[in-house]
Amino acid sequence: MKKITILGSTGSIGTQTLDVIASHPDQFEVVSLAAGANVELLVEQARRFRPRAVSLATKEAAEQAAGLLPAEIRVLHGEESLSELAADPASDYVVTAMVGSRGLRSTLAAIDAGKTIGLANKETLVTAGHLVMKRAAERGVRILPVDSEHSAIFQCLNGESLRDVNKLIITASGGSFRDRTRAELEGVTIEQALSHPNWSMGAKITIDSATMVNKGLEVIEAHWLFDMPYDRIEVLVHPESIIHSMVEFADYSTIAQLGWPDMRVPIQYALTYPDRLPTPTKPFNLAELGKLHFREMDYERFPCLAMAFESGRAGGSAPTVYNAANEVAVARFLAGEIAFLDIERTIAAVLERHAVQQLPDLETIEEIDRWARRSAADCI
Repeated sequence: MKKITILGSTGSIGTQTLDVIASHPDQFEVVSLAAGANVELLVEQARRFRPRAVSLATKEAAEQAAGLLPAEIRVLHGEESLSELAADPASDYVVTAMVGSRGLRSTLAAIDAGKTIGLANKETLVTAGHLVMKRAAERGVRILPVDSEHSAIFQCLNGESLRDVNKLIITASGGSFRDRTRAELEGVTIEQALSHPNWSMGAKITIDSATMVNKGLEVIEAHWLFDMPYDRIEVLVHPESIIHSMVEFADYSTIAQLGWPDMRVPIQYALTYPDRLPTPTKPFNLAELGKLHFREMDYERFPCLAMAFESGRAGGSAPTVYNAANEVAVARFLAGEIAFLDIERTIAAVLERHAVQQLPDLETIEEIDRWARRSAADCI
């Protein structure tokens, strides 16, 4: 039985991870859960799954939760508690499902403790891929991708050699505004941006999908996960989100992974690898689907994706700045303080101000991250 810690249990990935665990109670035990400020949902999860410990972002939230939970469940709070739970010897598998760069230190703590990582926090590799992958290799720790696109590539590469790969093809739904021109993006509302046609995701990731930042983060993550140069990573618009990604090999054979857009499938595969179990989703039926569509990516239409490639190729601290500026801009958009197109303008302005530093250490990454956030706020 795998003993699981979930960092980010009240978010979209966290709740669906618990859904998978509930479907296979003989396979998994929940050791600890960490959330941000959603006390009500975390308490509900803790009462159901009975972890040994839970964590919330603030002392006030933790005190509120403690008054609602059995005394045997430890209630922690703050950033340091995330690393404490990640390194807890009672668990052997850590799902990093927090949104944003907050997951970096706790992921490193889990690696140092020898845990298997189910990686759903793509910002960890975007901001510090060189540190994370090096440390995982040194500790002999396996990092299993939870994102549907990276899970698809991982599955397509099973039994294959990276030497035989021509390119990775990451598919993109196109997000909420995939059929709008740039002129039609002026004045779009928060509600419109949050209306994703295929996936059920959290607000921040849904906005990132609409700007194509999410795909940019996935490109950078794929670079690190699969040790693939950026000129051998391609993004293809696929509106149905049925093919989750593909791998083209030296003989031009292409292997694709298909399935309904349901995150429980890649989540479960990351939890059970190398085994497969039935999932709480419906069977896939190509005849029911009928047809699939594809079109080339338009980098002028989606400049945030172009900036991701540029940041990845620049390397060093550039992806950290790209991610941090985006996080600030998206938060401001969701708060109704800026327009949708101001997100890309903010990212571009902060990247323009930044002098890239190669191979930054953890403290430098965090310092640059703070600078980028202040700079983004100034731009806005």
